[in-house]
Amino acid sequence: MMSMQVRSPTGVEMRKRQHPHSEGPPQAPDQQRPRTCCLCWCGCCRCPWNEDLMEGRERQTCTKMESIEAAEEQLEPTLEEILSWSRSFERMMYSPSGRNLFRQFLRSEYSEENLLFWLACEDLKHEKNTKAVDEKARIIYEDYVSILSPKEVSLDSRVREGINRNLLEPNCDMYNEAQLQIYTLMHRDSFPRFLNSAFYKSLVESARGSSAEI
Repeated sequence: MMSMQVRSPTGVEMRKRQHPHSEGPPQAPDQQRPRTCCLCWCGCCRCPWNEDLMEGRERQTCTKMESIEAAEEQLEPTLEEILSWSRSFERMMYSPSGRNLFRQFLRSEYSEENLLFWLACEDLKHEKNTKAVDEKARIIYEDYVSILSPKEVSLDSRVREGINRNLLEPNCDMYNEAQLQIYTLMHRDSFPRFLNSAFYKSLVESARGSSAEI
């Protein structure tokens, strides 16, 4: 007597059963399936197709940021450079080693996403390729502006409305006002705590010790 094996449903099949409305219209065998199940691409839809898309983009963004961090960790700031940061937030933000150390401090305060958002906006502003601008603008929205993102930054409603209007035709300057708002937040809120922290003071003492040995 032959035994019959019952195939267990896969994770995708279970998600499809839980979200029957997200199946979409029937597709021809050789037709590429749409990127989302609805007309928007901002990440508000929680269907399996959109989950797969956001998962891939999150891996892409993390890989890029990890590469930036690895490159900046190789730079050793001098005592003069470290002390100059206390006089200018802008100087620290445009110093690779300064950004990396400030990022470590923000991570300890669970606000690292503010700096990551600022870096992503800087990258977008210097992008010239139209297709790349469109893709990067969407990734920034999904990672840092969407209310569904765990890395959502704090933006007021007026700035959010401006971003939403620009979503129809993304451009390299669409996040300028939001970037300035987060820059100001870090300058007024996080930066003073950074300068008064044991983390920054230990950096100064360590650099002084190194310079004295030379």
